[in-house]
Amino acid sequence: MITKLRLQNFKAWEDSGPVEFGPITAFFGSNSSGKTSFLQSLLLLKQTAESSDRGRVFDLGGPASLVSLGTFSDIIFSHEFDRTVGIDLSWQEDKPFEIANTETKKREVIASSRDLRLSAEVRAMRATPVVQQVGYGMGDLWFALTRQRGSKDEYSLDADGFTFRRVIGRPWPLPPPGKFYSFPDQARAYYQNAAFLSDLELQFEKLCSRIFYLGPLRQDPERQYIWSGGRPVDVGQRGELAIEALIASQSDTKRNARGFAIRKDGKRRTKLYSVEEHVAMWLKDLGLIHSFRVEAVDDRKTLYRVQVQRSEASTSVLLTDVGFGVSQVLPVLVLLAYAPEGSTVLLEQPEIHLHPAVQTGLADVIIEAAKVRNIQVVLESHSEHLLMRLQRRIAERSVGQGIVLEPEDCRLYFCEAQEKASSISRLDMDLFGNITNWPDDFFGNSFQEAAAMNIAARKRAIRE
Repeated sequence: MITKLRLQNFKAWEDSGPVEFGPITAFFGSNSSGKTSFLQSLLLLKQTAESSDRGRVFDLGGPASLVSLGTFSDIIFSHEFDRTVGIDLSWQEDKPFEIANTETKKREVIASSRDLRLSAEVRAMRATPVVQQVGYGMGDLWFALTRQRGSKDEYSLDADGFTFRRVIGRPWPLPPPGKFYSFPDQARAYYQNAAFLSDLELQFEKLCSRIFYLGPLRQDPERQYIWSGGRPVDVGQRGELAIEALIASQSDTKRNARGFAIRKDGKRRTKLYSVEEHVAMWLKDLGLIHSFRVEAVDDRKTLYRVQVQRSEASTSVLLTDVGFGVSQVLPVLVLLAYAPEGSTVLLEQPEIHLHPAVQTGLADVIIEAAKVRNIQVVLESHSEHLLMRLQRRIAERSVGQGIVLEPEDCRLYFCEAQEKASSISRLDMDLFGNITNWPDDFFGNSFQEAAAMNIAARKRAIRE
């Protein structure tokens, strides 16, 4: 799970400061306030890690990428080339990462920690991004590859709390890193005890592989779907693979839990459902449909339709023939039910095209995914209704189905565009769900609107 992110000279952020992440992390704020940049920075890390081009520091993307950020100049704060872009990411693994002593025959663990960190500093040199330093943290240990002053292509390897042992021979400088995060192969060749650096890089790549994204623009539903037998990794950034994911999940043995029940012996008991059943129940809980099913319409099971029943007494119709909101929220629900446990799901405006009551219920879906399925949810939203449900559930603490939500489970932030740089404030919630540092005009000024409406009504009554 991602635990902390800091952006320096990245897009609207001169310095965001350390931003703590929790099981549920939400960014609110006005348009162009920089809140989307947090999601974009994570997508930048992911697509760079998955790129086959090791010589490219950052994969800034293109039309078909997860995120398209233009040129390196476009992501530098104020487009000032003399600034250094910094991304500092911390996360926690389920199992401790260990460093073994390679200088003894018997395996001896000399360091162990679940808390890992990656910090990268990149600067433009002749309009080309060059890594100034890349460092990995592991508990109290720190390992860094740093560019030597006055040189573009020579680096040194240093550590805090650990001593690298050079092999016998001339101490050659190290070449640049691969991408922005990978130590060069020479680091493992020049030092006797540096083999674990590859494992650190692998842990970061595994973290990136567990990040999934759904954008704000969703693909329209279709009357029928062709399935070729593949299994998508996720639902696609426009939700275009949501139905394919449901079809693929029908043949899986994978099943999801919904809530917890306490047995007489005090142990937790869960009831398991297929991904399709899980999504159908969520849709029903949101009050959008009565039943939902994906069914094959040919013997070879290559052509599928999505049938929806609006109420118990209504006739089943195709997904294309019900309200637009159902098809727009469906990819959100499928991703939360389909993503592997332990994933980080990035949602950009998940409430788009939804009725306020459904936006409110969507908060409960997110809570269940986070607390029961262990899905870390990071979202950017404009929904007052979603926020208020989170506040209510923290006040109630017991959400239902054995799910308990604590204030520390939610990290809520308000982003604001200042004269030059964006600023971020954490919304502090007490045990009763009250936000104790509510920003002015957070969701507009409803009191001012009501007062203006009353004044207008009195003026009109006098005239008439």
